[in-house]
Amino acid sequence: MSDFIVPDLKITPREGGYARGQDGVEQILRAALSLLVEQGSKALTLRRIAAECGMNVGNLNYYFRSKDDLIRELLDAVISSYQDSFDAIMHEPGADAEARLGKLVRLILEDITTKKTTRFFPELWAMSSHDPFVQERMEELYRQARVSLNELIAEINPALPEEERETLALFMSASMEGQTVFAGYEKPWMPRMPWLEQIAITSFVHLARTLRPGQIRALA
Repeated sequence: MSDFIVPDLKITPREGGYARGQDGVEQILRAALSLLVEQGSKALTLRRIAAECGMNVGNLNYYFRSKDDLIRELLDAVISSYQDSFDAIMHEPGADAEARLGKLVRLILEDITTKKTTRFFPELWAMSSHDPFVQERMEELYRQARVSLNELIAEINPALPEEERETLALFMSASMEGQTVFAGYEKPWMPRMPWLEQIAITSFVHLARTLRPGQIRALA
């Protein structure tokens, strides 16, 4: 079990006039997240979200002027929660780069087994196919995960060129995210996730440590 847990949301306090009703903002964002997880993106309407919060659409518009604004803040809150978790591992005192890479891999794969992540991200993947804004925010989330992986690879193997580090980080990220459909929440292979974690950690650390400069390009 990982020592680090990704919270559902990290909601940044609003400033100025919008600071009023911070509790209402959090209630609305948590309701939107719950609807997306439990019922899918089709249920994500202002009317349904308002009903979940026991308010009408006019009340909800006091906090969010449009559905796009609400989704923007929801995705920002999700991304911030992951970034904080990644940063906690990246800056863990006394842990070397290989240990931190293992902890980051374990965090991501254990998070995949949660109901929220297994259902939330496939819904976003579907939405991103038709919504450039959602696509942009999804790309930002995965980019930040790759930045952390890239930095750890650079610590483990500083001789590896930037282009090859980026490629290896992309491979690691894609390999982990692909487990969602096989070993995510209530998926057939979820009981094997501890084994998959160990395979991923062992192989990723080995690759990061042993790849030689130019080796990836030579294999292409």
